Amino acid sequence: LRQPDHPQTAAAVPKLIEGTLQAQSADVDTVSGATITSEGYKESLQAALDEREAAAQASPSPASEVVAGSTVTTEKGPVQVEVTFEGDTIASVRMLRQPDHPQTAAAVPKLIEGTLQAQSADVDTVSGATITSEGYRESLQAALDAKGA
Repeated sequence: LRQPDHPQTAAAVPKLIEGTLQAQSADVDTVSGATITSEGYKESLQAALDEREAAAQASPSPASEVVAGSTVTTEKGPVQVEVTFEGDTIASVRMLRQPDHPQTAAAVPKLIEGTLQAQSADVDTVSGATITSEGYRESLQAALDAKGA
């Protein structure tokens, strides 16, 4: 919101912001030639982060809701997921049923990670686990539909 009117500060601020977005914290590198501005930036940023955390702890978090998707029968075996929502956000996904197969075991973490990033059933098929991936997406979509997400 406020910064010194100095060319080195003007050059440093975009680097500090980029560092913040990458680190997702106030733990960013000091910009050479703008040490004082960098230190002030980090102190102000940390204060804002602390204030946000305090506000989050003071207000109740959205209620958790757990929804199981339908069991999808595949040629490799049944697939069923359970989704935990925090409000409308997909907080976690757990496999209730999955084929007993090494490729499935390797694919499940990738499918879950994709779901948490996409916040939808629009996740990529995992190579070598196409059938499980399709069953996962179908069961996940059923859970999302049941939640109304």
